[in-house]
Amino acid sequence: MEAAADEERAPLLRPQHPPQPQEDADSDYTADGSLDINNQPALKRSTGNWRACFMILGVEFSECLAFYAISKNLVTYLTKVLHESKVNAARNSSAWSGACFLTPLFGAFLADTYWGRYRTVLTFLPLYIVGMLALMVSTSLPTSMTSSDRGHQLHSVAVYLGLYLVAFGNGGVKPCTSAFGADQFDGGDRAELASKGSFFNWYSFMINSGSLVASTVLVWLQDNVGWGISFAIVVVVMALFLAVFVAGTRVYRYRPLGVSPLTSLCQVVVAAVRKWHLQLPDDRSLLHEDQVAGQKMKRTDQLRFFDKAAIVVATLPGEKGAVVTSSSPVSPWRQCTVTQVEELKMLLRMCPIWASLVLFFAVSSQMSSTLVEQGMAMDNRVGRFAVPPASLSTFHAIGVLFWIPVYDVVLVPLARRVTGRAKGITQLQRIGVGLALAALIMAYSALVEERRLAAARASAAPTSILWQVPAHFAHGAAVVFATIGKMEFFYDQAPRAMKSLCTALGQLAIAAGNYFSAFLLAVVASVTARGGAPGWIPDDLNKGHLDYFFWLMAALCSLNLVYFVYCAMRYTSNTAAS
Repeated sequence: MEAAADEERAPLLRPQHPPQPQEDADSDYTADGSLDINNQPALKRSTGNWRACFMILGVEFSECLAFYAISKNLVTYLTKVLHESKVNAARNSSAWSGACFLTPLFGAFLADTYWGRYRTVLTFLPLYIVGMLALMVSTSLPTSMTSSDRGHQLHSVAVYLGLYLVAFGNGGVKPCTSAFGADQFDGGDRAELASKGSFFNWYSFMINSGSLVASTVLVWLQDNVGWGISFAIVVVVMALFLAVFVAGTRVYRYRPLGVSPLTSLCQVVVAAVRKWHLQLPDDRSLLHEDQVAGQKMKRTDQLRFFDKAAIVVATLPGEKGAVVTSSSPVSPWRQCTVTQVEELKMLLRMCPIWASLVLFFAVSSQMSSTLVEQGMAMDNRVGRFAVPPASLSTFHAIGVLFWIPVYDVVLVPLARRVTGRAKGITQLQRIGVGLALAALIMAYSALVEERRLAAARASAAPTSILWQVPAHFAHGAAVVFATIGKMEFFYDQAPRAMKSLCTALGQLAIAAGNYFSAFLLAVVASVTARGGAPGWIPDDLNKGHLDYFFWLMAALCSLNLVYFVYCAMRYTSNTAAS
């Protein structure tokens, strides 16, 4: 571990400029500046590529197995064991999911600035396991210890302590596994560069394999045997893949760290504000650039205000803020490079795309909250079997596992013939398809709820839970388009020194979606339950109008799709990222 941390602290003022992929990649060493465990240039034949990714993907599988073992059935546990109301359970479930995707910002900062991705995963994964152990113990307490009011309160505290330990451990694992896996492919080798695109698809495949196992085997164990045994299985699996991850230490490729990305961004903002009154020179080549560092980025015309941070300034005797050329050192909080400015612009250009993803992940939050509550009010008998409502998410995982190969093997080659693009369609087009599917899923769920309510109020036979299957299967397709497109977009469009940070920015959209869902549920409950009315989402859904909530979500998603198309048409791609 110490050796890996040392190699990721290799002295480098700024990362090297990403090389252009070569047709003839016959070098023994990687061309993108990657290092091995001994702080030497990485050998292609013995490091990285799929041989390293398999061990990293194992960590992601175990992490997702743990996350979905909790999230798929959390609403059921909160309502049936902790006796929370349906609205509170859905809101608390969304808030916890949001925390799981908010903490990656902290983990990404540590990875990009101090520890590197390998050491960050190695530090936070054991903490994740501790959180799972805490949950295993808290959910296995005897009924005699939790039946009293005080015992119930202590039980709730223990459960939420375990939940948020898991959320914090997740913060160091989630942003680093995808970025660390992508680092294993040489950006200067065309063959490996093509494999990096497939890596994101199979990364999502592992995520949904974990989801599939959790929503079938583990959810069944939780409902029929006990929560503790399901969490014990997860702990064993996570410990196994932690050992596998450590065993691959000598096989991985590591990216050397540069300056702190957040510090660099703050310096640009401060320097631009300090020089707001200065005029940009007509000759943009006079703007400051580091002539020593290898990576240099061309200035773009967007967001020109921040270009003022690169105006060459020196404070001379008798002058205040004079624009001159000077070789004397200037504080980086007063004068930045064009490259620093362009890195900030990259992030700001991604922000509108990021904002459009929030509604998509608010829809994803419904799949494990309000749709589970809807399923609890439906007929869950399929033949001789009683299907737990949370297990319907199995069809989401099946949808993802079905659509990933279809996308890779069928849709991409067909699209490639039409568009001439290597990947068939652009990342933004891929995200747009997912956003459109999200709106359709919410509209379909509203129609199903209308059917269920009509049957319940007419005292007819209850609506079968199988009506939810198309929504879950379609959501799997939406994930293949929007979520995988999001991962690839934020990795490819990020400056090289900010890969983990921008991956975490993508995760932050998931957190924002969950928090928006929790906020919207709270507002709907407050507004619709005034004056003693049952509201849209009461404990007895037959007295409410969950369909109105789903229609509201469908309308918001449709407006969001229009906003996304507008932003995507105006987006300027970052061609310098790797």
